[in-house]
Amino acid sequence: MGRVKLDEVGRWTEIKLQILREYSKAYSKILSKQRSIQHYAYIDGFAGAGSHISKASGQEIDGSPAIALRHQYTHYHFIDVDGQRANRLRQLASGRSDVTVYEGDCNKVLLNQVLPECRYEDYRRALCLLDPYGLSPKWEVVERIGKMRSVEIFLNFMIMDANMNVLWTDPSRVADSQRARMNAFWGDETWKDAAYSTRLGLFGDMQEKRTNDAVVAAYRQRLREVAGFEYVPEPLPMKNRRGAVVYYLFFASHNATGDKIARKVFNNYRNRVPGNGN
Repeated sequence: MGRVKLDEVGRWTEIKLQILREYSKAYSKILSKQRSIQHYAYIDGFAGAGSHISKASGQEIDGSPAIALRHQYTHYHFIDVDGQRANRLRQLASGRSDVTVYEGDCNKVLLNQVLPECRYEDYRRALCLLDPYGLSPKWEVVERIGKMRSVEIFLNFMIMDANMNVLWTDPSRVADSQRARMNAFWGDETWKDAAYSTRLGLFGDMQEKRTNDAVVAAYRQRLREVAGFEYVPEPLPMKNRRGAVVYYLFFASHNATGDKIARKVFNNYRNRVPGNGN
C-alpha cells in the first residue's frame, strides 16, 4: 500500500479545526455527565486521512478524526470514499474497539448504517461533521438528521464550488449535471429563487444574480424551516488569501446549550478569519 498524500490546508482550515476542537471538547464533556444518555457518538462524513499538512508551517497537523479521538465519545464513525485514506484511518484507530471506519459514499453510509445507530428514542446522541471539498452532502441526509433531533451538525456549504459551477450570471449556460448536483445539495430547485431575482428589461424578464449572503441566508432558513433544526446560528464565512469566501461553516442543532456554545465559539473567531494568508 502506497503512502497517502496528505492535503495541504490553509489558515481557514486550521481555524475550523480549532472551532471543532473547542466545541467537541465541550460537547463530549456535557454528554458524559448526562446519566440518561448512554451513547454519544462522533461522526465524520468526509474524514480524510486523519491529518493534514499546514501551509503556514509545513508541519503535519491533526485532522478532525484525530482531534475527536482526544475527546470522550462512546463511539466514533469515520467515513471516506477513498480506500487509502480509510486504511490510514484504521491505522490511526488501531487497537480501539470504539471506532468504526467505513469506505464508501458518505450519504449512503450515513443513511443506511450510521444514523440508525443514533436514534433519539434510544437515548442516543451524536455530533456530525460534514466537511467536504464540494457540494457533496445531499439534502436527504441533512433533512434526515434534522428530523431525528438527536444529532448536531457542523456543515460546510462550499459556496465557491457553487459559484464556479452553478450560480452563473447567465443560468441558462449551466450544465444539466451541475444543476442536478445543486438540486441534490439543496433538496429541490428552490435554490434558483434564492440565487436570482427577476426584473423587467427592454426585451422581457431578466434574471440577476443575488449575493452570496442572500443564498446562504436562504439555506440557513431552509435548515430551520424544512430540515427542522431548532437552532441555526449565523454561519462563519471562511476566506482565502484574496479575501474571497471559500465556504460557510454552519452549525445546526436542537439543543439550546449546544447552540449557546457554538455561537460563542463562532463569535470568538468571526473577526479572526483571515482575509489574507491562505
